[in-house]
Amino acid sequence: MIKEAIFHRPKNNFAYAYDANTLHIRLQAKKDDLTRVELIHGDPYRWAEGRMLSDKLPMVKSASDELYDYWFIAIEPENKRFVYQFEVSDDRETWVFGEMGFTADVEQNRFFRFPYLNAVDVFDAPAWVKDTVWYQIFPERFANGNPARKTNTNAVWGDVPGPDSFFGGDFEGILEHLDYLSDLGITGIYMTPIFEASTNHKYDTIDYMKLDPQFGDEETFRKLVKACHDRGIRVMLDAVFNHAGYGFGPFQDVLKHGAASRYADWFHMLSYGNGEEAPRYETFAFTPYMPKLNTSHPEVKEYLLGVAKHWIEEFDIDGWRLDVANEVDHHFWREFRNAVRSVKNDVYMVAEIWNDAMPWLQGDQFDSVMNYPFGEAVIDFIAKDKIEATRFASLVTSHLQLYPENVSRVLFNLLGSHDTPRILTVCGDDLNKLKLAFLLLYTYPGSPCIYYGDEIGLTGDGDDFAYYRACMEWEPDKQNQELLAFVKRLIVIRKASPALTDNARMEFLKTDDAKGLVIYRRSSGDEEILVALNKGDQPAEFELPASWSGKTVVDLWTGQQAEPDKGPQSTGFKLSGQQFRILGLGIK
Repeated sequence: MIKEAIFHRPKNNFAYAYDANTLHIRLQAKKDDLTRVELIHGDPYRWAEGRMLSDKLPMVKSASDELYDYWFIAIEPENKRFVYQFEVSDDRETWVFGEMGFTADVEQNRFFRFPYLNAVDVFDAPAWVKDTVWYQIFPERFANGNPARKTNTNAVWGDVPGPDSFFGGDFEGILEHLDYLSDLGITGIYMTPIFEASTNHKYDTIDYMKLDPQFGDEETFRKLVKACHDRGIRVMLDAVFNHAGYGFGPFQDVLKHGAASRYADWFHMLSYGNGEEAPRYETFAFTPYMPKLNTSHPEVKEYLLGVAKHWIEEFDIDGWRLDVANEVDHHFWREFRNAVRSVKNDVYMVAEIWNDAMPWLQGDQFDSVMNYPFGEAVIDFIAKDKIEATRFASLVTSHLQLYPENVSRVLFNLLGSHDTPRILTVCGDDLNKLKLAFLLLYTYPGSPCIYYGDEIGLTGDGDDFAYYRACMEWEPDKQNQELLAFVKRLIVIRKASPALTDNARMEFLKTDDAKGLVIYRRSSGDEEILVALNKGDQPAEFELPASWSGKTVVDLWTGQQAEPDKGPQSTGFKLSGQQFRILGLGIK
């Protein structure tokens, strides 16, 4: 037994409250090492004859990656108090694993403890998120609905964008194309910052309480939010609370008055400068026009929390995406959550965190993060051919173990954004690769988001972010209608399938590196969905799970009953190169 590979820690992704009555317990072990794991459990106050009473329940091996197996059990403690150890066995030996490590029996060890399942501590992301299909809009580039109002446009719609290009995108333009978004199947819009700022991207906020005049006024924005809600579309805004813009009033006051400014402590000032030396201060990255805010300062905190509540109270927005969230202190985000939930109890909070975000996803700060690791795995596997099928499955499996299941169910999944090259360009303009990437996006656990224009084949790459932010193409004959229809169909399938939205369970059934074949299953209740994709150029074949034998299987893409491709040397389903199948069992 490889004891040093066995790991568990309570009150995180290895032991957490799934709901008000249920605990999820995980144990990590070396891959293919343990043959049996049983959970020894009890109530810490239930004793007889001088010892705590305990029971055993078998755990199941729920997932495996390149290095580890993950054993799992869901259990409902009778009195919401729970202590436990693990009895682990391989082909040669059995040990009890607890807080004191490995011992021969329960009495010599110490129990892991989940002291009490408090309902208020359960991770409680809004229920609507798991069913939402998002669309990210960069307002300056989506549509210009009121050219006559613009005073700062300096480029013609559709030209190649530069760092300082202004094309005139606005709220009216979004309003004009809500029918397009509804027809696509979108039920959530995420807009990059819309508050007054000097740049086209608006991540350098000048006034957090004022809409940028370039986009429109409050009346138009209120009309936009209502029109979205009337179509069943949620609206999420982008808040930049890590840093402000150079033109932000309090920062300008500091530049003018130095240490005497009433806002002197609002920023991380290193020196206030003098006639010969410019002020020095901490910034986002090394960008001097983005001074970092001191979010631990009471006045800064009060101001920013007021901003967060204002746009919910006055305009009924449904979510906040928080820029550079991992550089802001945890105390601020805990107060932020309480503030926005005091106004509207189902606001969705998404943080821009590109790495392991477990410290922020324990129910007291964010509901979700932008799931860049998922997108990177898809890109490396499908678009760039950097990893094989088995490595892709391992990366995805590891990532799903990184968080509690109720967290993974609402992660904000994406293949690209305003900060990354266009996904079709990354795919080498290979439409079949892009289709497979979209297939993975819409059949993966979490809440999927498409970056505006990716569904019609916009391209862009280069040394500057501007290349990723081209104007939306609205001429139908210049849109890739085949790709658009493909994405629409995927969204229809996702929306109709509880197995794709109700939980974060995903089981890889087979990978074949030589052929580029990946097969996985999603399930919920009696409904199961099997996704098989062949990334390679050569034909591949797969069999249905044994549990599906003799049952009616539906091809979800066509809506017809699925039959295997029987032949002299085949009893399974065939996939030609860069082809896929989505099959369903128990579909109503």
